[in-house]
Amino acid sequence: MISLEGKNIMVTGGAGFIGSHLVEEYLRCGAEKVVVYDDFSSGTIENLSHIKSGLLKIIRGSVLNYNLLNKIVKSEEIDIIDHQAAKLEVYSGILDAKREARVNIFGTLNVLNAAIKNKVEKVLFASSAAVYGQAKKIPQDEMHPLEPHWPYGVSKLCAEKYCMQYNKLHGLNTVVFRYSIVYGPREWFGRVLTMFIKRIFLENESPVVFGDGSQIRDYVYVKDLVKAHMLAIINDKANGEVFNISSGKGISIRDLASLLLEISGKKLGIIFDDPKEGEASRYQPERVRLPKELKVLVLDNRKANNILGWRPETDLHDGLIEEIKWITENPWRWQVKPRV
Repeated sequence: MISLEGKNIMVTGGAGFIGSHLVEEYLRCGAEKVVVYDDFSSGTIENLSHIKSGLLKIIRGSVLNYNLLNKIVKSEEIDIIDHQAAKLEVYSGILDAKREARVNIFGTLNVLNAAIKNKVEKVLFASSAAVYGQAKKIPQDEMHPLEPHWPYGVSKLCAEKYCMQYNKLHGLNTVVFRYSIVYGPREWFGRVLTMFIKRIFLENESPVVFGDGSQIRDYVYVKDLVKAHMLAIINDKANGEVFNISSGKGISIRDLASLLLEISGKKLGIIFDDPKEGEASRYQPERVRLPKELKVLVLDNRKANNILGWRPETDLHDGLIEEIKWITENPWRWQVKPRV
């Protein structure tokens, strides 16, 4: 097991889906202290309530509040910052690109500046496959053209560039991770996988697939992703680098729905719907079709394997069973207004 003994680690957005799993692992690996810095706009205390450790400190704060952020980094003597805090909803970002940019770009700059001022050893940054846009080749490696077609991808790409610039200009050790679609226990409700699971396993309803369901997606299990962060912390070769974190395998949305139905054992079938971009499904009104939908998203993860020694270990079938088990034991967690 990787040892983080003596390290004080801050996780911005640590009350979120991915952030809470990182917090668990940092504590498991012997961190001296883990500080969650979260404004709780999307993260929830329930994601952390099962952690019984005197080494965990939770602070309510926004990455847009530089003074508070800087104060906490200094007073808690933070060694490593794992920057997860972000605006994530693609559709809301289309409606309000300025708000998304403010958090994703200026929030990241605040983290980087606080890190420089307080001599933080390393900053890990959560980026996204959305920086690539429509695939020009499959799988998409880190040298793939960067042509994001949603404001979310633009904001993440800009933040990436600042991370790389601070590495070159200030010598700050930064590592950028471009995630494919992350899934697993505590995933927030609003994406297609969660909508499928909720309808099939909680509502006994057929999953709704847009178009013919031929869109291809790459799903990576959250606990596999967490391992990449651990490896990047202890490996100096990761500094200044960008890594795809993905399964490296694609599955069509139609086949994903079929796999979930197979796991459920229910004879529900699939509902095919074809709303226009920006319009809601007539079968599932809370679900809106994104404009400029990606046709294929499959990321090449060989660079992470070559430099970090990382590879995904969880089969999609097994990971889905873990997520289904979690939500069927905590059905109230998805009884909220969905995020699209």
